[in-house]
Amino acid sequence: MQEPREPNFPQIQARPAPPLPNLTRLGVASDNTLTLTLNEAIRRAIENNNDIEIARDDVKLAETILRAFQGVYDPLLTLNPELSNLVQSQQSTLGGASGQAGTLTTTDFIFDNSVSKLFSIGGGSYQLFFNNLRRSTNSRFNQISPVFSSSLGVTFTQPLWRDRSIDNNRRQIRIQRKRLEQSDADFRRRTIDVITQVQRAYWDLVFALRDQQNQISNLNLTRENLRRVEAQINAGAIAPLERAEVQTELSRRESDVLIATQYVSFAENILKQLILRDTASPEWSAQLTPTDTPSFDATPVNLRDALTEARANRPELRRLNLSRDINSIDLQYFKNQTRPRIDLQATFATTGLAGTPVTTTDPLTGLPLPNTVPNNLIGGYGQTLRNLFSLDTRNVVAGVSIQIPLRNRTAEANLAGARIQRNQLEAATRLQEQAIEVEVRNAAQAVEIARRRVLAARSSRENAELQLQGEQRLYQVGRSTTFLLFARENALANARNLELRAETDYNKALADLQRATSTTLRVNNIIVETRPTP
Repeated sequence: MQEPREPNFPQIQARPAPPLPNLTRLGVASDNTLTLTLNEAIRRAIENNNDIEIARDDVKLAETILRAFQGVYDPLLTLNPELSNLVQSQQSTLGGASGQAGTLTTTDFIFDNSVSKLFSIGGGSYQLFFNNLRRSTNSRFNQISPVFSSSLGVTFTQPLWRDRSIDNNRRQIRIQRKRLEQSDADFRRRTIDVITQVQRAYWDLVFALRDQQNQISNLNLTRENLRRVEAQINAGAIAPLERAEVQTELSRRESDVLIATQYVSFAENILKQLILRDTASPEWSAQLTPTDTPSFDATPVNLRDALTEARANRPELRRLNLSRDINSIDLQYFKNQTRPRIDLQATFATTGLAGTPVTTTDPLTGLPLPNTVPNNLIGGYGQTLRNLFSLDTRNVVAGVSIQIPLRNRTAEANLAGARIQRNQLEAATRLQEQAIEVEVRNAAQAVEIARRRVLAARSSRENAELQLQGEQRLYQVGRSTTFLLFARENALANARNLELRAETDYNKALADLQRATSTTLRVNNIIVETRPTP
């Protein structure tokens, strides 16, 4: 009887373990690394983020609009120089024409000046005027030529009912002050949103990098297993078929590493978009390396305190309160416009006159006629000013202008519209309060669930480590298989990823809760200065 033969396996040379896959990422230099703490990332976002810059410019724009409205109270200086030369034909000697030409020539140089200003309190206004005239004429009826005439005075108008407590100018200024505060609230809200996005992107990048390292570690375990299998095959301890199983697992884990590398790029680009100013920044080609590790606090969230902070801090509620203030200003203004207009008007003016006497002759005798011009009217412009300030000639006017609207439908309709808007704002406030309540409750619940997930994931990872250690000891003594060893390694890798995901999700949930309660700025030690309202 013939002895059975041993199977004749082909001689296979031991192969070295394949190298790690190429993990180079497009557009990222391997020798350019930028390390970032979370605080540094937030600081860069505040300095460079375009959304924050737009919100910051909105505040500046609101300030310029307010200054433009306030400019209505700036004094206005008006200068009106004018030269007039009038030559008229006269058909009668009573027209004053002299000589054979039969024409009357009058040349006027007018230089009127005024300063006017509206009062920011009381709604009144004044106009200070100083008018000057130099006239020369050939009229034979004029005893003085050239003649200087000046008037100096002030006109004052004061509303007594409509527009006294508020007018359209003061309404626009008060409303714009509130809108400036609204733009400040919007800036805070936008800053909080961006910081929250930076926090989430930072922890996503932390997870992506750690996940990549976990996948690489898992791949290295497979490469080491392949090296041991090759050695066993060469020693004839196992069949070459074992190599195929290890290489299959190696290819799968290489794919996992490449996918993890892709997620690193995605997370990194999202963070770069938040912290870089433009596409020309050299940091786009840098590898971002976060240095902070996820924090964890086993203490449950206090929902009542979170709701209290949200009601006190949310910029959306502040904005709605400012909208109600704007509506109150409109109500005051439109109610004022339904009243009759009663304006006090007063004018005080003084005049001065002087000139050079004209020498006239008696048409019958040819002898000069006596000068009948008073001495105080003889002289130049200086004499005119002396007569002006002597107050011997003056004009005092005081009166009341009354306008009673018989059907003031425009003001009544505007007042009714403002009251409707008040009701809408009250409903919008209740709606916003409900939305904040839901958002805070959901954010607090997300933190609590993430906290429990961390505890569960830690326990799962610790048990997976113990199971792998046991499986490795069994494999070394030949009581386990490659398949079971790979299963334990994959289970540990998944457990580590689940723990890291739970930790980063916990920190992201904290960021969302800070946003929901508007404590993001305080927690991150960020002070937003509020400019004094002009």
